[in-house]
Amino acid sequence: MPFSGTTIRHTAEYWTEFYEDFLKPLIEEDNAIDAHRSEALRGDILNQIIADLISSEIVVADLTDANPNVYWELGVRQSFAHRTITILESDQELPFDLGIKGTLRYSPKQSASMKKFESRFRAAIKDCLDNPKRPDSHVIQAISGRGTIYEVIHHEETDRRLGAVLTELARNEQVLSLITKSARYNEKTPDSKKWHFVTSRFKLPSLELLVTNRYLETTEGFYATAEVTYNQILAWDEQLPIWQLRPERTQRWIIRQLNRKQSSLMKAIPEFREEVAKERQALRNRL
Repeated sequence: MPFSGTTIRHTAEYWTEFYEDFLKPLIEEDNAIDAHRSEALRGDILNQIIADLISSEIVVADLTDANPNVYWELGVRQSFAHRTITILESDQELPFDLGIKGTLRYSPKQSASMKKFESRFRAAIKDCLDNPKRPDSHVIQAISGRGTIYEVIHHEETDRRLGAVLTELARNEQVLSLITKSARYNEKTPDSKKWHFVTSRFKLPSLELLVTNRYLETTEGFYATAEVTYNQILAWDEQLPIWQLRPERTQRWIIRQLNRKQSSLMKAIPEFREEVAKERQALRNRL
């Protein structure tokens, strides 16, 4: 609510009295609730207000006189949490954005109206306590959950990440092809001094992110295959730097890997790349 005056009738003293003599006692009828207006304990009062808006279990916003600060604070609150009660003097109107939200109206000049307001206000507080997950923030509803802005953004980010995995796997296939050619050439050349070596290395950041973060909603089998592929590429990357230093030993290791019929990297990369492509297409079909 405002701290300073908003109209000739609604002075700073009015808002203080309205809070201290009416709202605070009404809220604290339940001894489990402590009502307070944000005050600066240290430093900038705005920081304290923001902290209170985010952390308070329940926030009450008085929208009377369309105070810009109150509207801004309501926006902050509704960007982080539900359980917000909005109130308004009965002779005032709300803009469309807030008009669709349930707002409790009061009239200080009419005792009957205030009795009805008090009853509905108590019920609103009780509902916040009894049903803390009941949504009342259009902001949170719009950016979270299925079919919302958040889901669209999440899908687009996942699509980009999978695209990076596919690019990385394709490049690793090229590196493996170069290694294979060099290793087969060396196999036919007895003199190790004339052997060919590959300076290119496999890349793993995108695949590692997929394996560690598991950001794609899919089966455990997919991630099991991802981990196997990742570990195989990692093992190859550990051998390549010592190929030229220990040519015979590393050459034998590489040839053994290339000659494996089962679980070879030459087979693992294209197969997993195909799985990733299918998952990406399935993701796009859900958008």
